[in-house]
Amino acid sequence: MDDLTQTLALSLGAGWASGINLYAAILVIGLLGLTGTMALPPGLEILSDPLVIMAAGVMYLVEFVADKVPGVDTAWDTLHTFIRIPAGALLAAGAVGDAGPGVDLAAALLGGGLAAASHAAKSGTRVLINTSPEPFSNWAASVTEDVGVVGGLLIAVNHPAVFLGLLALFLLLLVWLLPKVWRGIKRVFRFVLRLFGGGRDEPRDEGPPPDSGAA
Repeated sequence: MDDLTQTLALSLGAGWASGINLYAAILVIGLLGLTGTMALPPGLEILSDPLVIMAAGVMYLVEFVADKVPGVDTAWDTLHTFIRIPAGALLAAGAVGDAGPGVDLAAALLGGGLAAASHAAKSGTRVLINTSPEPFSNWAASVTEDVGVVGGLLIAVNHPAVFLGLLALFLLLLVWLLPKVWRGIKRVFRFVLRLFGGGRDEPRDEGPPPDSGAA
């Protein structure tokens, strides 16, 4: 039972973390394997290769800078929609080891879904934060995300049951948060369209002119 909880936490944790910061997730899992802190399942052993860790470290530094520049972070997130979600699915599937094709596919679906959910929450809130003229809220959000990914994965490895409970709370919060974020994003884009003259309100139909009383 403990092994199942550990595997489930690592698989779902890898998917969740990938949607927020893929390179930090790879870096943390790879370093845990390289240092012998944990024995990686066969599907994730490649992450402990020094070349993989080096590449993840370089890309993490690039993302660390890009993620803290308003506007650039949104462009970066948009590009990584096509990277984080499939990578989250692959990492989640790799974490379950050789449990069979059915389990691998189920893990990939769950991991990809979690990556999509956490990526949507991150990128959506960043669009709203970027409407603020000061950069400090952007920096605070970025640092919080980085700390959350590292801390979340360490909890998943060392206290898997606790992580699964926190993940359930995160998903409940997401159900409440995402509709509000989406409404906020639509308001932002409507404002941008009006700003550039592309979203002017249609003239209202005032009805027929009043009768002047003329015969």
